[in-house]
Amino acid sequence: MPKSYGARPHAGLCARLVHSAVHSLIHTNPRVVAPYHPDSPILANMLETRLATVADAVLVAAHRRAMFAAMGSTPPSVLDAMTRNFEPWVARMIAEGKYTGWISEADGRAIASAGLLVLDWPPHPLDLTGEHRGYLLNVYVEPEYRKRGLAHELVDRCLTEAHRRGLRVVALHSSDAARGIYEKLGFRSTNEMFYVEQVEG
Repeated sequence: MPKSYGARPHAGLCARLVHSAVHSLIHTNPRVVAPYHPDSPILANMLETRLATVADAVLVAAHRRAMFAAMGSTPPSVLDAMTRNFEPWVARMIAEGKYTGWISEADGRAIASAGLLVLDWPPHPLDLTGEHRGYLLNVYVEPEYRKRGLAHELVDRCLTEAHRRGLRVVALHSSDAARGIYEKLGFRSTNEMFYVEQVEG
């Protein structure tokens, strides 16, 4: 009689085969950014990452608001005002080629995004001849898709774009929760300080 295979070994074999197929797909299609996880619903729909367009300004603004809201230190009224002003600004920056953003989608739903802003900047000891530097911003992943490498992948795309543009310095401001991601990608703390003019009312 042919050997009988139980459900668990068969499932394990299927998982290994799927893992192999997904691994191959990720490495042959740069638009696919989903890391394999045996329990991930991403396997059923696969993620795609695309460039942000002017039409995505509302989405990028919403992700930016959600990012600051998750930090928990900014009143909703302030976030609302920021979002209203940010939306037309980012649309203009995208149109002018100063903001390059990426959006990761699953089943047509945007679940993560990040952007690279090009800033005018004088020559500096860190970049003796450069006249621009990059600024990484709006890194956001929907809660149910976190811990799957999406933020790392999006930041890596931003750094690749910075390299393509010849930007030797890329700055950012990190939440405590995300600091480890950036450190693994080579970011380090500096002596930067802020002066913020107080607005009454």
